[in-house]
Amino acid sequence: MTNGQDTTKKGQKKEETSFIKWLLELIIIAIVMFTGVNLLFNYVLAKDVVTGPSMQPTFYDGDRLITYRLGKIKRGDIVVLNAPDEPGSLYIKRVIGLPGDKVYAKNDQLYVNGKKLNESYLSEYNTGTDFTEDFSLQQLFGRSTVPADSYFVMGDNRPVSKDSRKIGFIKKSSINGVVKLRYWPLNRWKIF
Repeated sequence: MTNGQDTTKKGQKKEETSFIKWLLELIIIAIVMFTGVNLLFNYVLAKDVVTGPSMQPTFYDGDRLITYRLGKIKRGDIVVLNAPDEPGSLYIKRVIGLPGDKVYAKNDQLYVNGKKLNESYLSEYNTGTDFTEDFSLQQLFGRSTVPADSYFVMGDNRPVSKDSRKIGFIKKSSINGVVKLRYWPLNRWKIF
C-alpha cells in the first residue's frame, strides 16, 4: 500500500511540475508577443484615425488605418504626415509630386511633368467645375519644381482640402507613413 501512495505523490508532483512549466512557457510567450507587437507598432506600423472630409470619398471621418512607416513613397500613395501648420496634428493626403516634379492644374486637370495625371480615385466627383482650381508651383511658391527631399500632396476632396497648395511642400521627414490598410469600418475594409 505504501508503494501505491508513493506513486500517487510522484504523479501529483509530476503533474504540478508540468503545469508550472506550461504556465511559465505561456507567460514567456505572452511577454514575447506583447513586446513584439509593441516594437512593431512603434517602429514599423502605426494606427491612425481619419478626421475631416479632405480625403473623401477615399476615406471618411472615423475610418481607421494602418500605415507602414518604412515604405518608399511613390506618386499616388496616401500618406499620414505631421501637420506643418498645426503642431501635434496629423494630416492624411495623396502624394502628387515627387522631388524634381513640375506640378500644375489647368481646366480642372492635374498635370505632372507635362502629362495629364490619371486620377481614377476622383471618379465619384463631378469634375470639370473648378474642382481642382488652376495653379502652378511657380504661382504658389516662385519655383517650378518640387524641392529635393520634399513632396507635393493634395487631398482627394480638393475644394475643402488644406494641402500643399496652402501649406507648402512636405519634407520627407514629416511623413509618418504610407497607408496600407483600412480596417474599420469592416464593410469598407481595403488594402492599399
